Amino acid sequence: MSADKMMIKARGPVWHKKHKDMGIIPEGLHGLDKQATWGKSRTIGWLYGHGTFCITTLKVPIVGIFQWMKNSGNEAKRMEQEIIKYVGLVKKVLMDSKADDQKLYFSLKKYYKMQLVTVPRKGMDKSPLRKKMIKEMMTKANKKDFKKRSVTVEPMQGLIDNIFDLERCWMRGDDSNRWLFASMGIAMQMAQFKAYKQQRSTWDIKSEVLGV
Repeated sequence: MSADKMMIKARGPVWHKKHKDMGIIPEGLHGLDKQATWGKSRTIGWLYGHGTFCITTLKVPIVGIFQWMKNSGNEAKRMEQEIIKYVGLVKKVLMDSKADDQKLYFSLKKYYKMQLVTVPRKGMDKSPLRKKMIKEMMTKANKKDFKKRSVTVEPMQGLIDNIFDLERCWMRGDDSNRWLFASMGIAMQMAQFKAYKQQRSTWDIKSEVLGV
């Protein structure tokens, strides 16, 4: 399984962090999504909005889950919460450097028999446990599987973005986006599973999802 987070701009204006932290809504700022939060990624920097969390299978590109999460939330912790539900079914989980956590790594291995594969932070390879963790992750087979992220979960979020036009949230608030994103995920699953059963591409499903 491969996991990833995506950030989506809030519907309405941006509530700058210094004002949000103080609970101040500047005059003239209308249609504000007060429940949106600030998040940061390497690719796009800081963004005010809502987050989505996606898990995708490796062998056959099908959405496992596509759900709302706080934009400011920790995706590694969210991954742990979701992935342990599949103990006995999932043997390996792949995630970007946000999952480079020694405690998380050994916890998944010891209690759930799951192999985490992520990108170790540079220079963080001094302690015996870190060296053990990196050695176990950086096998030829694990590296090969990790490369599949670029053709599974990463473009999967892009596909969902394209189908549902998620440059900006459709609605305001946590609850509204929670059920909306979950509905999108289910629609994707249904269309992709049907395509898989019919031996069609699980990527070419836009017209089926939208009913056009």
